[in-house]
Amino acid sequence: MAKIEPFEKYCDEYDKWFENNSAIFETELEALRELIPFPEAEGIEIGVGSGKFAAPLGIKIGLDPSEKMANKARKRGITITIGIAEKIPFHSERFDFVLMVTAICFFDDIRKSFKEAFRILKPDGCIIIGFIDKKSKLGKKYAENKSKSKFYKHAIFYSAEDVIKNLKLAGFKIEKIRQTLIPEQSSRTIIDDFGQGAFIVLKAIKINPKTAV
Repeated sequence: MAKIEPFEKYCDEYDKWFENNSAIFETELEALRELIPFPEAEGIEIGVGSGKFAAPLGIKIGLDPSEKMANKARKRGITITIGIAEKIPFHSERFDFVLMVTAICFFDDIRKSFKEAFRILKPDGCIIIGFIDKKSKLGKKYAENKSKSKFYKHAIFYSAEDVIKNLKLAGFKIEKIRQTLIPEQSSRTIIDDFGQGAFIVLKAIKINPKTAV
């Protein structure tokens, strides 16, 4: 069952976080932007929320189970379909890329969500996932305080290893990993790999059986 109650009830508060933490938001955007395919590629953000990431990244299509969040995204120019990541209402091989940002912790079934993303991607298409690594200092803080959080009370946090494993099980090949929000580093520092930063961005490719070696 989609965890939409806090987003229906506190959607304005959700958007306010980005305004109050603009430096972090801009760094996360930049880490994602580096891995977004060429401008002509058609993408969809799954768990698009209010469109805070999709709009500046040029993504015009989104999926979200929360009607109130969807209404905010529509005002940002995003075409929204109401639905869940585990059952995406689009035909197979529709998109060049799929984006999921700070959303996988709210999915009921991460593996099924990745398989659905795989299905709607064109051969050689890619999935880009931005998330807080549960092994990071920030991830541990979120986990410890989740019972007090409006948004994360029912969230399931994942490590980079968890996400990589489930992507591979869904049929993806990891292409690139970036990390940012690194303790004792500039807020704008973005480097390869994982293990230091709190915010991880993974890019994985849908292997095309016709071109696979």
